[in-house]
Amino acid sequence: MITRSAPDKDGLVTITFTLPAEVSGPISVVGEFNDWDPYAHPMTIGTDGRHTTTVQVPQGQSYAFRYLREGGAWSDDPEADAYDHRGGIVHVPVAAAH
Repeated sequence: MITRSAPDKDGLVTITFTLPAEVSGPISVVGEFNDWDPYAHPMTIGTDGRHTTTVQVPQGQSYAFRYLREGGAWSDDPEADAYDHRGGIVHVPVAAAH
């Protein structure tokens, strides 16, 4: 699951990446937002067993990302907005002014 917050006062959106409890082993979210650094956004396991992590990114852009799993296995999120040769793409549109 991928959720996006409303932009904060600086125009940053928090994206929360969540994987189900059935997924095992250490997992990181790796993508353009962290220069594909496998150590920047490790997922933590919550009390419900789900793996989650958050990243903050500027609104109005799209970011390629993948999950890096134990043993160097890569996987894509089935809920990504789009896909290309880099993996899943998450779109962060500019929020409408109120």
